[in-house]
Amino acid sequence: MRANRVAVVTGGASGMGEETCYELARRGHSVAVLDLNGQQADRVSVRIIDEGGSAVGIGVDVTHRPAVESAFERVRQALGPVAVLVTSAGKVAFAKFEDITADAWRDMLDVNLTGTFHCCQVALPDMVAARWGRIVMISSSSAQRGSPYMAHYAVSKGAVITLTKSLAAEYARKGITVNNIPPSSIDTPMARRSQSEGTLYSPEELAKRIPMGHMGTSADIAAAVCFLCSDEAGFITGQVLGVNGGAVM
Repeated sequence: MRANRVAVVTGGASGMGEETCYELARRGHSVAVLDLNGQQADRVSVRIIDEGGSAVGIGVDVTHRPAVESAFERVRQALGPVAVLVTSAGKVAFAKFEDITADAWRDMLDVNLTGTFHCCQVALPDMVAARWGRIVMISSSSAQRGSPYMAHYAVSKGAVITLTKSLAAEYARKGITVNNIPPSSIDTPMARRSQSEGTLYSPEELAKRIPMGHMGTSADIAAAVCFLCSDEAGFITGQVLGVNGGAVM
């Protein structure tokens, strides 16, 4: 893969997003680490720079369009035009369907779906101009199978899969691929918080449900993301690549 393309990763300061930032940098990309937590975004970018890479950390709320536009302009000024976008920013919540408030519903959609929309729409002009681009959206296995007590989350991620397929069809002739990864049973800080709160199965219980017999890691997701961002994946678009240890959706 040609080095020195500019990659933007939202939700890049934790879990799967953070590991994706490191792996993209190892593969020669300049990386913009975007995250709601600006201090943590800086931490990740500093580590990349210390390891010999090129990076910038930017705090941004992806639900706020002017903030997203400003963040991407900072990326262009610091690193150059955007060639790769990974939308990993997201939130999760658990509630009985009858207990989901209208505000909670809107908030989930704002972060997981509208935030992804904002970032894709702001990044795409650079890719169209270059006649080359890679977008990888992170959804969830909950979007494929549905999830009790997570209707708002599952719906928001299901819409991200539909957005993936729609953009893939619209931008294929412009040299841009758009793919989706719906992780399942990945050991992340977010998953561990849910387990500690009793809203998610324990690692041991989850492992019993996975054909491979263990949970996945953020590195597993990062490797799949980086493949889909490579030149070698140029004939793959509109696809949903399950990284789930063989779990049946």
